[in-house]
This record gives sequence, structure tokens and C-alpha cells, in this order.
Amino acid sequence: MDEKLTALAEYLAASLPEAVRGHEIHHGELSVSIARDAVLDVLTHLRDDPRCRFTVLCDICGVDYPDRPLRFEVVYNLLSMSHNLRIRLKVETDEESPVPSATGLFSAAGWWEREAWDLFGIYFSDHPDLRRILTDYGFDGHPLRKDFPLTGYVELRYDEDQKRVVYEPVKLKQEFRSFDFLSPWEGMDRILPGDEKASGAEAEQSPKAP
Repeated sequence: MDEKLTALAEYLAASLPEAVRGHEIHHGELSVSIARDAVLDVLTHLRDDPRCRFTVLCDICGVDYPDRPLRFEVVYNLLSMSHNLRIRLKVETDEESPVPSATGLFSAAGWWEREAWDLFGIYFSDHPDLRRILTDYGFDGHPLRKDFPLTGYVELRYDEDQKRVVYEPVKLKQEFRSFDFLSPWEGMDRILPGDEKASGAEAEQSPKAP
């Protein structure tokens, strides 16, 4: 399988040298990094070329790397049923630079691009209906960004007195607590009841379990 994926990566790099930035094969999966402006050219080539025939767009998703200058990656997963192969395309972008919409090539791209816009704030140019799809229309921010607060900014509820949905700042119902998620047998900074016998010199002299 790796030989087929290597041949496909080399063929794609030779066919679109200005579009392909690099590739890697990891755990039997081919990932190809491409230029943002060449997304439609690469997708069209993969769909229509007889040696590719990636006619099924399985998924589009976003990934956030806040420390990078181009913090977002848009990931396209495609399937070639004719050749029984899969390929993953990766495109880097930021909050300001739009990625060309693939809705003209794959109708399934519409909802996935809306999801990436809703959850990450990745903008897709020429999308026919780029609006939120999972959060509420009045939602503030993009909840899958790494810098988005875990509690969010606002919460909504239906107010019986006003007979409408109202937005309110998030209010924590309890004081902030620091939870210790370590195993009770490792790393605890206090002695559990009944464990006094295993502390200090006694613990060092106790026989080791086989």
C-alpha cells in the first residue's frame, strides 16, 4: 500500500509542482500539503484525473495551532473507490485569508465548510451560504479555537416573563476548584485515611510486591 501512496504523491507533485508543498506517509495514510490558492486545482485534478479518481469527499475539518503564524489547517479527506485509495490534503491559513470554497466541485463541502467557519472562524470565499450551522446565530466567537474560554462568553435561556430567548453573561455556579486527576496511589500531596502505615521509613522497608 505504501508503494501505491508514494507513487500517487510523486505523480501529484509532478502534475501540480506549484501547488504541492510536500507530503508524508504515516501509518499507511498519505497527507499532502498544498498551497491555499491552489485548492480547487488540486481537488479538480484528484477528482477527474484517471489515475486518481477521488470522487468522494469524505470530510473537511479545521485544526487550530495558535502558536503558528498561519494558525489554522483545513484538512480534506478524499476517497477513490476506483483505486481503493485515500488521500488527505492540508491547507494552511489564518483568520484573515480565505480558502476557496469547494462547493462547486463537491456539493458535500457546503455543510463542512459552514462547520469549519462556525467552530474555527475559517473563512471560505465564494461559499453560497456561509453561516453558522451548529451554534446559535447570535453566538459570540468560535468554540473550537484553542484560546476560546471553556465556559464561553454568554449563555442563553428562555425567559418565561419576557416570552423570548435571552442572552446573559456566563455565571459560574460554584467557586473555582483545583481538581487533582492523578491516581490516588501516585502523586497525591496528602495521605489518604489508612495509608499512614505506608509513609516514611516504614514504606522504604516494606517488601516489594512481586
